[in-house]
Amino acid sequence: MTRIKRGSIARKRRTKIRLFTSSFRGAHSRLTRTVTQQKIKALVSAHRDRDRKKRSFRGLWINRINAVIGKNQKNIYTSYRNLLYNLYKRQLLLNRKIVAQIAILKGNCLFMIANEITRS
Repeated sequence: MTRIKRGSIARKRRTKIRLFTSSFRGAHSRLTRTVTQQKIKALVSAHRDRDRKKRSFRGLWINRINAVIGKNQKNIYTSYRNLLYNLYKRQLLLNRKIVAQIAILKGNCLFMIANEITRS
């Protein structure tokens, strides 16, 4: 029988994982067992933190809108809640991100929209 040389597929798999973890420090990029563990941990963290990022940005947009509404002297809307409730009631399709950008860049434009909502 001829001799069969093994290990090429396993080596290919390990090098693929090592390429993924090549930027990690210490044994996390060198030792096979810890490399696979760190790859799994990194992918889990990335998946979890994509949802966390969405959550934190939503909170940021809400804070920005609230800050601009709070600075207003005329007090058309005293709270963020009333503003967004009336936006949805009038079927204006502006999400929180867009409303926050309008509030930061052009605060007067936000109050013009708020005045139109209260009139109608």
